[in-house]
Amino acid sequence: MTRGIHIRAAHALDARGMADLLNQIIAIGGTTAHTEPVMSQDLAEWMARDASQSAWHVAEGETGRILGFQWIEPADYLPQDAAEIATFVAPKSHGLGIGSRLFQATEIAARDLGYGWINANIRADNESGLTYYQSRGFEDYDTIIGIRLKDGSVVDKRLKRYDLR
Repeated sequence: MTRGIHIRAAHALDARGMADLLNQIIAIGGTTAHTEPVMSQDLAEWMARDASQSAWHVAEGETGRILGFQWIEPADYLPQDAAEIATFVAPKSHGLGIGSRLFQATEIAARDLGYGWINANIRADNESGLTYYQSRGFEDYDTIIGIRLKDGSVVDKRLKRYDLR
């Protein structure tokens, strides 16, 4: 059901649309560790950090509206052969295959960048996120108990691993 949805590399000009989408998800609450609204400048800066070791993709609808985005990048707590992944799909756009299509592009990019595996760091109460990564073939490998978010709430995190080799 991905007719009319185009996956492509994200660019700095996409930062506003990505920030708008992420802010919708933050406002709903419960699925992301982000608890405060982000600005387009924040997304542009995130895209620029570790640019040679990261990959960003967007899913666009027929009108050019961003329906989802995903990125991989290194993380300080992971070994050098691992990349952290983040995925965001617009509310009311789940079930259209956007996440699957984004991951197809991200998996290719991760291999091209020389990563051996991808880490997903997911709130333990984010059932849709846990299901999404499980359906892509990610496997549980650790749990982090009691992470305090910026808004003061405390959540557990589940770490899932997807081997590329």
